[in-house]
Amino acid sequence: MDLPLVVGVDGSDSSLTAVDWAADEALRHGLPLRLVHASLWEMYEGAQPSFSTDRPAADVMAEHIVASGMERARRRHPEVKVSGEALAEDPVSALLRAGPEAFALVTGSRGRGEIAGMLLGSVSLAVAARAVCPVVVVRGAEPNRRGALGRIVVGVGDATGSAAAVRFAVREAGVRGCALTAVRAWRNPSQEPVDHMLIADDAARLREERASTGLDDALRESVGEHPPVDVRRQPLEGPAHRLLLKASAEADMVVVGAQRRHGHFGLQLGRVAHALLHLSDCPVAVVPQPV
Repeated sequence: MDLPLVVGVDGSDSSLTAVDWAADEALRHGLPLRLVHASLWEMYEGAQPSFSTDRPAADVMAEHIVASGMERARRRHPEVKVSGEALAEDPVSALLRAGPEAFALVTGSRGRGEIAGMLLGSVSLAVAARAVCPVVVVRGAEPNRRGALGRIVVGVGDATGSAAAVRFAVREAGVRGCALTAVRAWRNPSQEPVDHMLIADDAARLREERASTGLDDALRESVGEHPPVDVRRQPLEGPAHRLLLKASAEADMVVVGAQRRHGHFGLQLGRVAHALLHLSDCPVAVVPQPV
């Protein structure tokens, strides 16, 4: 049985956008869609509204949020199997608990109570940093979210640490029938004196060649599993987070990996993932590398 795509909902505009994106994604992959609302969401996102009813306000609101989200997804794609659940727990715990039995977790970029100007909701960041399955934070402009640009971008580090992210990105490009751009950053050597420019040029070429070889190594196995995917390798000079942020403006999704640090709880998101989660112009997928 296919694992469901799980999306966290809290009634905010951001979570409704996430429902739309998740419904589209479920249709592409032929997956069931499961909506999860944690009734203790106000612990993270602010106070809950009051309802004039004898029933607890939290119960009424939770049922309304789940039902309206399910109806929205069904109207968008009637062929997608949609279910929903309201859980009496905090949202981070609820989504993390769903992770082991999910194809991926999907969240919006902000919650109901986020302060204007904040770039990423606390729930989304906590889930992306701790989940055992891929996490997609839905953000960016409508054309990027809709998949109108025909391009998936994956950031590639070393072959071992990037394997899961590359597989996810290749599969995503294959399902969407779009191009995959694999980016590996390399840094130019420190500025050399004028009379040593040839040495500096040779060093730069060597670093670029190593980056290109690293891309080939990281892509070889996964691309072989999906031969129809059009893969464009880009070894680029510069900081990885800046290169990927620039690429996100013309992408439907940016995919990055995350590794568990020895002796630490959670994942090592690093500067690149943090920058993308806060500033990307398109949805961001954070894919944990299995231990």
